Amino acid sequence: MKILFCGAGKMATAIAGGMTSKNLFPGDEINAFDPSPEARAAFTAATGVPAFPEASAELVSLADVLILAVKPQTADAAFSALPPRKPGCLVFSICAGISLARLREWFGDVRMVRVMPNTPLMVGEGASCYALSDDADADADAFASRLLGALGKAWRVPESQLDAVTALSGSGPAYFFAFIEALAKGGAALGLPPELAQDLAIQTMAGATAMLQQGKGTPEALRIAVTSKGGTTAAALDVMKARSFNDMVNDLLLAAAKRSRELGASKG
Repeated sequence: MKILFCGAGKMATAIAGGMTSKNLFPGDEINAFDPSPEARAAFTAATGVPAFPEASAELVSLADVLILAVKPQTADAAFSALPPRKPGCLVFSICAGISLARLREWFGDVRMVRVMPNTPLMVGEGASCYALSDDADADADAFASRLLGALGKAWRVPESQLDAVTALSGSGPAYFFAFIEALAKGGAALGLPPELAQDLAIQTMAGATAMLQQGKGTPEALRIAVTSKGGTTAAALDVMKARSFNDMVNDLLLAAAKRSRELGASKG
């Protein structure tokens, strides 16, 4: 099987790195192209996979799988200019917001997988959801499941759910990092050394996540368990309630999902 990455950015690097380090598809021949010299150099240094400045007719025509990994704003220019591809190739897209219908405008009626991964995929802890086109078969499903499952956890969903997935898990790491930043800055403002405040914030979130992953309880049950009536946690949670924390989270998810739909509808 020959696999071609269309784009060699960070997510492409993470996926290719997982492929090569875990020898997922023995005997595969993997290549990439990207107009950015910096991206190509970083991609090859991290994965050992060659990256070229452009998509030659030979690269595209021989590929059994095209992995689309460019920014959605540049997708139209990147894909409309591709040379003819191999009949029966699988199109595997991680371009945020780009619908299967949009992909069909560029690639026609071919097997397609639309994926929404997230950046923890880079450390083997990704949360990825994928949808199959009507033309996709069991082999396409198996490829997506095996690849994404090796880089974290993966779920197959209807395409109609992918904008919501983008808002929650796709953009979710940024919300988490922002909360860590806020905790660390707040701790420093209370007098903690900044480095200690950040370390405490990171370890606290890591430990809390581990409790959930190990089945120690639901988020609600664990929140209740740590909240003593009239205690410090209750005082803090009262502030979150007064500031409509849940409403804010709902609003940011709505904003991200809306932007995902806009990117899918954009012509570049």
